[in-house]
Amino acid sequence: MKILRVFLAFLLLVIPVSEAKGVELIGAGATFPYPLYSKLFSVYHNETGVKVNYQAIGSGGGIRQLINKTVDFGATDSPLTERELEDAGAPVLHIPTCLGALVLAYNLPGVNELKLTGKVIADIYLGKIKKWNDPEIAKLNPDIKLPKMNITVVYRSDGSGSTYIFSQYLSKVSEEWKEKVGVGKSLKWPTGIGGKGNPGVAGLIKQIPGSIGYIEFVYATQSEIPFALIENKSGNFVKPSVETVTAAANMEIPESTIVDLTETSSPEGYPLSSFTWIIVYKEQNYGGRPLQKAEELVKLLWWIIHDGQKYASELSYSPLPQIAVEKAEKLIKSITYNGEPILK
Repeated sequence: MKILRVFLAFLLLVIPVSEAKGVELIGAGATFPYPLYSKLFSVYHNETGVKVNYQAIGSGGGIRQLINKTVDFGATDSPLTERELEDAGAPVLHIPTCLGALVLAYNLPGVNELKLTGKVIADIYLGKIKKWNDPEIAKLNPDIKLPKMNITVVYRSDGSGSTYIFSQYLSKVSEEWKEKVGVGKSLKWPTGIGGKGNPGVAGLIKQIPGSIGYIEFVYATQSEIPFALIENKSGNFVKPSVETVTAAANMEIPESTIVDLTETSSPEGYPLSSFTWIIVYKEQNYGGRPLQKAEELVKLLWWIIHDGQKYASELSYSPLPQIAVEKAEKLIKSITYNGEPILK
């Protein structure tokens, strides 16, 4: 009996408590931060024993699954709409996890650097600019011999936060886009073909010469697809980087952390930058949800906005600025179980 007690005590020392209890957190949503989340959740499992099962199904899917209460957390690049907040039936918090950038990636043989303005991008996606040697593109790139090749527009076919960010930007730089297409996670596209998720769009761009599409920065760098420098509000053509995306967030951040960074006024800022968020219910006691799961979720969120930030830059994301970390801390501390704060 004494030997058995010693053995059990040894197990408690070498096996993390959470792992011994078999805790697993389930999340779903945005593909935009998926490369970072894959890294974070793997490291977190190794450190704590808590498994995080995350499915990158797009922001729209992540929001739906949180509202349906089939996941512990959702992930989105676009804030919940008023309708979605109503459907949720209870307060939902947006916890920022990092900053990222959308790029206009293209497949144009022999062209390794390209400059585009917001107006030209909008006209390409409106189907008004159809050839790569169009005078509007040539004017921006006088030193490049552009081919007389058809432009194939590629967009997201699924409900996507990336689409929301992209269309939000286009609505700022083009009145015609704003009036004819507008802003949303899913749109009625004037032209082009659709791909599912960032990987799907990246795959189509690689396959189709003459194509252009919007994808998250890391997907372009990992797939070795060239992408354009985009003119910002100050008239500077800016390349996405950890530094230029961070510069875009040099602004006041509200308590909700819901803020629009597109078409930044920062002279050094990249105009297609955005926060991405994990979304959770503020009150965690719902649907028979055990306290332990709620506690582990809060611990995970706290770890992401602190220890997890050191992994962002190596994967081409920008860490949260200190002001965003402070706002996120307040939100996490407001999460309750039976009305009592979980983090004390």
